[in-house]
Amino acid sequence: MIAFLGALPVLSTIIALALGASSLRAALLGVGAAALTILAAFPIPMDSMAPTALLWSPILVEVLLIVGGGLLLSEVLRQAGGQAALANWIRARSGPGVGSILLVVHGVTPFAESLTGFGVGIAIGIPLLAHFGLPARKVAVIGLLGLCAVPWGSMGPGTLIAATMSDLPFPDLGVTSAVVSLIPFVVTGVVAAWLASPPARRPVAVLQGALSGVMLTVFITMTNAAFGTPPAGALGALTMIALHLLMGLRRKEAVRLESVGRRALASYAVLLGGVLAAGWIIRVGGLPESWRYVASPAPWLFIAVIWFARGWPERELSRRTWESWLRVAPVTGLFIVLGILMAMSGMAAFLARTLAETGSAYLLAAPFVGAAGGFVTGSNSGANAMFATTQAEIARSLGVDVLWFMAVHNVAASFLLMASPGKIEMAIQLSPADADEHRRWIQTTIFGVALSVVATLAMVNVLVPRLF
Repeated sequence: MIAFLGALPVLSTIIALALGASSLRAALLGVGAAALTILAAFPIPMDSMAPTALLWSPILVEVLLIVGGGLLLSEVLRQAGGQAALANWIRARSGPGVGSILLVVHGVTPFAESLTGFGVGIAIGIPLLAHFGLPARKVAVIGLLGLCAVPWGSMGPGTLIAATMSDLPFPDLGVTSAVVSLIPFVVTGVVAAWLASPPARRPVAVLQGALSGVMLTVFITMTNAAFGTPPAGALGALTMIALHLLMGLRRKEAVRLESVGRRALASYAVLLGGVLAAGWIIRVGGLPESWRYVASPAPWLFIAVIWFARGWPERELSRRTWESWLRVAPVTGLFIVLGILMAMSGMAAFLARTLAETGSAYLLAAPFVGAAGGFVTGSNSGANAMFATTQAEIARSLGVDVLWFMAVHNVAASFLLMASPGKIEMAIQLSPADADEHRRWIQTTIFGVALSVVATLAMVNVLVPRLF
């Protein structure tokens, strides 16, 4: 009974979404179920509430500001035509077929997400996809597939948490996570190519998508081994972008990026360059931890907006962004709160330990446990904070390779967050207006893809210990 109560917050959320409930209602249901479960079976010590609130409140505010800044930058660039100009240039340079789609899914979005995190990658990728002639529902799903390299999101703090809590070398966990990521990289390439292609061209497009996933795996694995885990996602994705653009150079016609497109590209450079430069100054200067917010994407998104618009955007544009933020922010915030409640109460660790009583059968369940953390928190860092220590202890008790086990956990926890309600809500708001009419299709499609990947990772988790 207690195990059922512990699983109730996650189960109620998933069931609500499957039945077509809105993201906000599902989030409220999950938090409500967590509160009832805490009262019934998992009491939280009173003396731990205030310190936990102080620890998580700044992070919650930071994430909500990042969501707002990402929506505002997207709206400003869309209104000015910058996204359309960039999209047309990318399509012209990356060649015919699904090349431009894969450039976004395995290049642009992972690059931006690796440097900034918190969904900024889809705030850049989805507006570009919206100009590729795809239906709005496919734009949302393909945009979310770009969140395939989240173990390196925000320069890899989630993977660092997993390595620290499981007592593993950070670079080793990064490299092994890159090898395991072959599965999600190939699947996202194949699904994106399938959705973006007419039926007659799908066989070739699917092969192209699979090869793109293999290349991204190779590039991130190599850069992880050569330069360490934090920059590996960004460097690997940047190599993919360069590869697609170099292939486009073989085309005869000259393609020039319009002025507004160059300004849009420069605004992204302000964002990404600001985050990197501020982070470097903080590290080199040995500044206190509180200075890390200067290197957060939160202020730099707004700086990029002001730079592009040469001031604060007009009132009507700000109003539309505010309305979008009010639909996304509560969902994102509530799911972070749900993750905090499950971690504070011991609910998450209890669930993992209960499942571990099944013995070696837990190898099949372990990736789903990590994935549930990513789904609930919408964050690889949050998922690993919830489960990494417990997962590593269970792996050692089962006598399996802890490095491989935790790499599978890390990738699974990262991948299912693309199906988290907060990310889906943000994707819908960034997509063309009629995406909201296809909310249920978007939810079920991305959730089905994500669960398929996690199920494949579960099978790998079972087979590898038997083979080696």
